[in-house]
Amino acid sequence: MRSLQPLQLRRLLLRYLSTSSSSPSSSQTLQTHIPFLPQTPTHFRHSRPAIVTGTSSHFLSLPHFFLSKPFSSSAPPTQDPDQSELAQSLSSELLQDSSSDPLSVTQRLQLSFSHITPTAPLVLNVLNQSPEAGRTVLGFNQWLISNPNFEHTDETLSYFVDYFGRRKDFKATHDVIVSAGGVAGSKTFASAIDRLVRAGRPAQAVSFFEKMEKDYGLKRDKDSLKLVIEKLCENGFASNAEKMVKGLANEFFPDEYMCDLLIKGWCVDGKLEEARRLAGEMYRGGFEIGTTAYNAILDCVSKLCRKKDPFRLHSEVEEILVDMDTHGVPRNVETFNVLISNLCTIRKTEDALNLFERMGEWGCYPNETTFLVLIRSLYQAARIGEGDEMIDRMKSAGFGEALNKKEYYGFLKILCGIERIDHTLRVFKKMKEDKCEPGIKTYELLMGKLYAHNRIDRATALFNEAQKIGVPLTQKAYPVDPYFLKKKKELKALKKGVKKEKKRETFPEKMARKKRRLKQIRLSFVKKPKKMQRRAY
Repeated sequence: MRSLQPLQLRRLLLRYLSTSSSSPSSSQTLQTHIPFLPQTPTHFRHSRPAIVTGTSSHFLSLPHFFLSKPFSSSAPPTQDPDQSELAQSLSSELLQDSSSDPLSVTQRLQLSFSHITPTAPLVLNVLNQSPEAGRTVLGFNQWLISNPNFEHTDETLSYFVDYFGRRKDFKATHDVIVSAGGVAGSKTFASAIDRLVRAGRPAQAVSFFEKMEKDYGLKRDKDSLKLVIEKLCENGFASNAEKMVKGLANEFFPDEYMCDLLIKGWCVDGKLEEARRLAGEMYRGGFEIGTTAYNAILDCVSKLCRKKDPFRLHSEVEEILVDMDTHGVPRNVETFNVLISNLCTIRKTEDALNLFERMGEWGCYPNETTFLVLIRSLYQAARIGEGDEMIDRMKSAGFGEALNKKEYYGFLKILCGIERIDHTLRVFKKMKEDKCEPGIKTYELLMGKLYAHNRIDRATALFNEAQKIGVPLTQKAYPVDPYFLKKKKELKALKKGVKKEKKRETFPEKMARKKRRLKQIRLSFVKKPKKMQRRAY
């Protein structure tokens, strides 16, 4: 069987080593018989090699921790393996047979990687590189628990909860938390609730909160309740959240923050009437609606107006803003971000810029979200000069770190969409100056657009540049736009002096030409007035 191969190999090596002291030609015997041994399993190739010299040089692929004594007189240097290579080795072991029993995975890991000390970054890298491993990761978890050099923490346990939550395998999530033995804390709880809600299982999230003390030993308090309410409302499950708050009102009395979250949840779900009904109940109960709730209502009203009647957006928004001023609720930067985002969505860029310039009247100052929304809108409106100026203003305001690779890719995509390829290359140059390394998607976007514009030389230069910096691009066929292909042919013909072929004249064009000629002939017989000579005095 496969799991017995390392043991057989070890016994055979020990047998040869035991005879090496009595036999003078032990190295020759080993050199003769080792090639006929069974092939080393795949998990041996990532272990640290034994350093040997002389005739035993083919033993470099054998792990040194299986041998009773080294092949050379000098001990091998003790160096920790590179974390990325080690993570790749563990990941390949998990992906080797994803349908195998977790116990056999644990045994293989104990045999092959018993010399390493697992850390939290290593565990995270292994899980990120093994998305298709499935329940084999349970064996990886058991190996970590059995390792004397590793102790589970709340952070490492949350990595496994996130992994199985992405696969919607909540039975495995339950097994992992239970096997940790009371290590679970706030991070594990937050990961479990987040994955349940994002998977569309709000009832299970509420049930998890109700049984968290009994099943997992987690502390059930008002902060954990707020976390559940927040996750439910962010994903539009306001009905479950409101029912949960009212059911636990005797144990955890709701505060204004929880009420604002409930209003936001109804607005995310697009149910404005329910949000206003809940706001009325809050007022009657003595609560005050905060800025967060008003911003959610403002966003919901703007989205409904965009969908049904964009011309009513200004009046509806003005009514809510007046209501905020009446109740003494201050505006914040998020209020202006909501308004600017919705104005830019309906292509009212000029109104958004005017609102941006007036933010200081209410004591608010733009953040990175404000600048990014305006830059995208200016580029979409083909106001590329103003878009570049907004990028400079964003950097001078101290938000240059928000201009990452993802945001620059969005700018390049917009500029390619409006066929401003030259300015796209200038923004791409600015992206590299800001130390944002472009990836595969960025290079493929630019090369595809350059080939479409029939600028093959520039596209080839980009491909060579990507290969030089190590971006793994694959060669593929990009279509050329017939418009640019025809235009280039015409320019070449003009350069060579070839005249453009005369098209056949249509009947309306012929009649129009005759009318023009007859008019010229008729006007040629009209007596022209003489210029009046200036009278000399």
